[in-house]
Amino acid sequence: MGEIVGAAIVSHAPGIMLPEATRRELNGGEDTSLVPGLRRLRTEVLDRLAADTIVVFDTHWIVTFEHILTAHARRQGLFTSHELPRGMKAIPYDMPGDPELAFAVERLAKGRDDTWALACDDPLLPIFYGTVNLWTFLAGRERWISVGLNQTATPDDFLLLGKLIGEAIAGLDRRVVLLASGGFSHRMVPFKELRRCESSDPANISSPAARAADERVLAWLAAGDHRQVIDFMPEYLRHAPEGHFGHYLMMAGALGGAACRAPGVPYSLYENSVGTGQAHVWFERPAGGWISGSAG
Repeated sequence: MGEIVGAAIVSHAPGIMLPEATRRELNGGEDTSLVPGLRRLRTEVLDRLAADTIVVFDTHWIVTFEHILTAHARRQGLFTSHELPRGMKAIPYDMPGDPELAFAVERLAKGRDDTWALACDDPLLPIFYGTVNLWTFLAGRERWISVGLNQTATPDDFLLLGKLIGEAIAGLDRRVVLLASGGFSHRMVPFKELRRCESSDPANISSPAARAADERVLAWLAAGDHRQVIDFMPEYLRHAPEGHFGHYLMMAGALGGAACRAPGVPYSLYENSVGTGQAHVWFERPAGGWISGSAG
């Protein structure tokens, strides 16, 4: 029987791919906390847990007609971002996949009238920096699956897919880590203001209201109150969380949804990226299970 051994909300902000000297120049001599946070996640968490598979909920992979999961035995090549080639170009990646898990999710969705999922192993399927940036820092011996962010989905749709992914993991012999790859509030500053807002200082977040909403969500996550976060979604969507916060909702759905009580441990500061809120938050599997009183 498989299990989810840990989960995280993880920032893939393009700034993490800049050279350290450039990052420090943008931050008055200091480095962003996001880069050492990723390195700590690798050494303090992933090395310790020795998971078989990492599942990435990638907010930069936008899908429409169904939920899509990568089902390749291996993905490898060089990645250049169509959005920001200045900082993300010719990045090498070589990640083994987990087709068995991807197709298990597809089977669980088959025949339902409330969700649709496709496990895709097409060799020409693109890869996106929501996966590549994280892999650059977190790559180890694990297999990697990416899950697309469905732009037509509601919070309930995201939670349901996460639930099915959790069920698929439970039905296989797997130790799995889930990574919700994306940010918090995601309204960028206007073009002419971008260069003066490149530092990580949260004073550069797009608005005081967006920052306050992010800080409320982070506080609930720290307390393990996932119900409050999920109930807050109608209001939070007014601040344009990245990917409709679908990366978090899919992760949460796999962990028990609103019943999940796992507290979040910060692995970075709360930071700005050209107006958007960014942070790493790790959720360790509680001794009694993701749901209070549950061994699952």
